[in-house]
Amino acid sequence: MDDLSTIRSEALDAVQAATDLGALEAARVAALGKKGSVTGLMKTLGGLAPEQRKEFGARVNQLKGEIEAALEARKGSLSASALEARLVAEKIDVTLPARPEGQGTLHPIGQVMDEIGAIFGEMGFTWADGPDIEDDWHNFTALNIPPDHPARQMQDTFYLPPRADGTPMVLRTHTSPVQARTMLSKDVQKRLADGGSLRIIVPGRTFRIDSDATHTPMFHQVEGLVIDRTTHMGHLKGCLVDFCRAFFEVDDLPLRFRPSYFPFTEPSAEVDIGCSWKDGELKIGAGDSWLEILGSGMVHPNVIANCGLDPAIYQGFAFGMGIDRIAMLKYGIPDLRAFFDADLRWLRHYGFSALETPSLTGGLGR
Repeated sequence: MDDLSTIRSEALDAVQAATDLGALEAARVAALGKKGSVTGLMKTLGGLAPEQRKEFGARVNQLKGEIEAALEARKGSLSASALEARLVAEKIDVTLPARPEGQGTLHPIGQVMDEIGAIFGEMGFTWADGPDIEDDWHNFTALNIPPDHPARQMQDTFYLPPRADGTPMVLRTHTSPVQARTMLSKDVQKRLADGGSLRIIVPGRTFRIDSDATHTPMFHQVEGLVIDRTTHMGHLKGCLVDFCRAFFEVDDLPLRFRPSYFPFTEPSAEVDIGCSWKDGELKIGAGDSWLEILGSGMVHPNVIANCGLDPAIYQGFAFGMGIDRIAMLKYGIPDLRAFFDADLRWLRHYGFSALETPSLTGGLGR
């Protein structure tokens, strides 16, 4: 009896005296641990007579429950006090200014792609895409590029290991393979058969073995393609005149179409825009000089036939230009190689705010 009273008193006093969770755990172990005082009482039950064992065991269990309840109550009190102390110690002064963080900017290539998409989107064109690694047929043969054409030579094209069946593979030299892939689509061919039309632009990365201030091994192009039953050269000219004037934001920008040669178009034309030079600075608009910016033409009948369409029924036009080049012209960027240097100072200077979404109504550039 005296042992129970003494153990109860010592255990409860230790619980109440605990000033933190560590001391409380020590009090629990002293009473209820493997070598604790209450546990020791439980071990003596086996040596008692049955009647004594029943009575003494009930009292020990009652003591154990009382101590456990005291421990739980004290733990709640100490936890609340610890949390309050932590909140006081770790509070922050919300009146202090935030740490300065630099504002990110959009790369000029992404901005110009969005500008191109905004202009051609108003004309009914949709955005198409394709793989960077192409097979020889889509990159060359389907586009009427003969086997002996210089573009196929090793000095111009990045060739990759062929497929298991021997098919040559390349890093695409232009985005035109997407034109072929799109025309070969069953959905597109059904749309054309039903009297519809195909209008796509294809912006993306392209690769050629070249490097100087105006050329890099990787660069960006955008192709445009229109296929239907009635499109003619006049539509091509009107489309490109409207695009160039909208993109360079010069309402009376003069354009000149010069006869040229491309394997995938016939007739073909290179497009020049009017410009002038003063003190070594280029000004786009009416002037005494011309600057070539893109190639264009009516899609060659062989290309239409290679893509599963009848050139006696369908015709269309195509054009292509370097996105990097027109970005340099519009925003006065002198060296193409800087586009890929990952220089944050350059990007802060030439970059665009993410909120500057290009549109014909709200403005394209700065």
